[in-house]
Amino acid sequence: MAALARVPNRALADLRGPFLRALAREAEQRRLFPWLAVAFGAGILVFFAAADGRPWLPAPLGAGAACLALATRMGARPWSLALALGCGFACLGFAAAAWRVERVAAPVLSRTVVAPLTGVIESLDEREEGARLIVRVETLGTLPRETLPLRVRVSYRKATPLKPGDGLSATARLLPPPEAARPGGYDFARDAYFQGIGAVGSLVGTITVRPASDPPLSLRLAAALDDARNALTRRIADGYGGQPGAVAAALVTGKRGLIGGPANDALRAAGIYHVVSISGLHMVLAAGVVFWIIRAALALAPRCAVFWPVKKIAAACAMVSVSAYCAFSGWDIAAERSLVMTLIMVGAILVDRPALSMRNLALAALIGLAREPEALLGPSFQMSFGAVAGLIACARLIDGRLFAMPGAGRLARGAGFVARGIVATLATTLVAQIATAPFATYHFQTVQPFGVLGNALTLPLVSLVVMPCAVLGTLAYPFALDRPIWWIMGQAVAGMLAISEWIAGFERSVIVVPAFGTGALLLLASALLLGTLPVTGLRRIALVPALAGLAFAAFPDRQSLYVDRQGTGAALRGADGRLAVLGKPPAFELEQWLKADGDGRRAAVLLAASPAGRCDRLGCAASLPDGRAIALVRDARAFPEDCARAAILISALTAPPNCAAPVIIDRRRLSAFGAAALRVEPGGVTESYARADGRAPPWRTPPPGTAARAAGAEEPVPEPEPEPSHAPF
Repeated sequence: MAALARVPNRALADLRGPFLRALAREAEQRRLFPWLAVAFGAGILVFFAAADGRPWLPAPLGAGAACLALATRMGARPWSLALALGCGFACLGFAAAAWRVERVAAPVLSRTVVAPLTGVIESLDEREEGARLIVRVETLGTLPRETLPLRVRVSYRKATPLKPGDGLSATARLLPPPEAARPGGYDFARDAYFQGIGAVGSLVGTITVRPASDPPLSLRLAAALDDARNALTRRIADGYGGQPGAVAAALVTGKRGLIGGPANDALRAAGIYHVVSISGLHMVLAAGVVFWIIRAALALAPRCAVFWPVKKIAAACAMVSVSAYCAFSGWDIAAERSLVMTLIMVGAILVDRPALSMRNLALAALIGLAREPEALLGPSFQMSFGAVAGLIACARLIDGRLFAMPGAGRLARGAGFVARGIVATLATTLVAQIATAPFATYHFQTVQPFGVLGNALTLPLVSLVVMPCAVLGTLAYPFALDRPIWWIMGQAVAGMLAISEWIAGFERSVIVVPAFGTGALLLLASALLLGTLPVTGLRRIALVPALAGLAFAAFPDRQSLYVDRQGTGAALRGADGRLAVLGKPPAFELEQWLKADGDGRRAAVLLAASPAGRCDRLGCAASLPDGRAIALVRDARAFPEDCARAAILISALTAPPNCAAPVIIDRRRLSAFGAAALRVEPGGVTESYARADGRAPPWRTPPPGTAARAAGAEEPVPEPEPEPSHAPF
């Protein structure tokens, strides 16, 4: 027995040797530093997942400082050193998130209002019909200043010409920023909070333009910059016209409002929508074009080429130009993170270090997360850093060295060069798609199986024509010599759109997959980290969380019933296994339910189809496949009958206290917990809600008092909240 007991110990000892040697090699290769960025992000995740209310900031800062101080005493004990550093950076990540919440704190509208609004237009995004404004609020009805939202986002029809920097007075129909349309769905209220947006809605009636009343300098600068962006957007869009002009404008300025729905759908189906979102691809190409132009120009002068550090001068110019480009493109979250990454990569040239390394990527992640910890929860950060990590890890596999022919003739070398370019493009696209697939699928519930083909066919156009024209056109714009360049760029964009539409016409060019949970996402993200950060055989450990994550993602929970945030409608699973409409749910929320269910139908089609049950002025009645009755109550007179017979009762009204329905989802419950999803099983009903955790983060906390009640009447028409940006690279 004693001998048998020693067998596991010997096996463990045999495994410990290679494991420790692998860790030693990781340390020699300086690959332990990136894990500090992972620990920093873990602290941010803990804050957003578990913190209830606002923490006392000195607590995580003190804990982090104590751990880092302890780490200075652990030089001879590597395991203790790693543990102390990891805990220290996790505490600092938690503190960064807590500090960010306090820094952007601003009132959020507590209920729907219709009231006079005065303010200054901070930014304006033109659309095919009308425009969308961000207004810095001065007054809103009779709301006191302490409960006044800092900014509101409103849409309007183009009856009155407006521009950033204008003061305006109008009647606004506003509501609090909407929360998730389903449990685990995209929470626009959280993103709006970190942008200082306390309400969304629309302007109605007459809009009066007036001079702004002494706005702060920061607002004047932001408005002037946005006005300049809009002017350049219109010039580029008019330079070619149509959708190619609109896409070309978005590629330069980041203003995507002029792109129509069919063009957006085609770009997404081809897997190249990331091209029109100002992100890493734009920053790298813009920096690369400037770097190449400056270096080539200096190299033409023999004296400069011999005596000047031409490469470093070109790198410095690229850093200045890409910073200016980021400022001009609006400094949005994706562009900021991409700027940090690009500056570090290009800046490495100035200090004679490798430009593309995992260490630099980790440093960029630390800087980006310290500035905007909330970005870790969004698809743009996850996809951009995931893609770059995958490309760095697989750099030696995708550089096309297999086709190098040093001793061959010119024709063979030319063929080898073309082959290397094709292989590198395809391999780069494939690696990036694999690395970003878990995040894209989790956030958007779609897969583009022909994305490799779309990127392979369009990225040469983008790299060789579109982005060089974008840089040259922007430089020529102040001299009014840019219009021919925009026409050339439009020709290339038209070809890109033609390729996208061709691919979009393929059968199953977009596959909608059921939404999976955060547990599967965490496992798949862990697999990506374990597969890209190590340089030794430790990468094989990634197979364990990868297989586990795929198993969880392959068997998601399928809900039997979805209920919207207001209780005006629902979607229930019919006898055919697909969702059907009950009542009148908002089209946007219905679209989210369909995608979460892996259903590719459009919400408009489902709303126009036959309803799931029978409806009248008092309400609707339907049944689940197992025969359980569902009642949707519109009028209080229907409560006595429906409370007695329904197994599940839904209403935008408040159910009476004596209602006997086993499951009641009424106004009081929806106000407290948000949108609902129910899974009906033989043993009972499992309820889940968007706010079921009971926590009170700031973006869910209404402002103090009930002054909003006096600001105006209810019943605004809400505008649909946007999905997070699709910017993988």
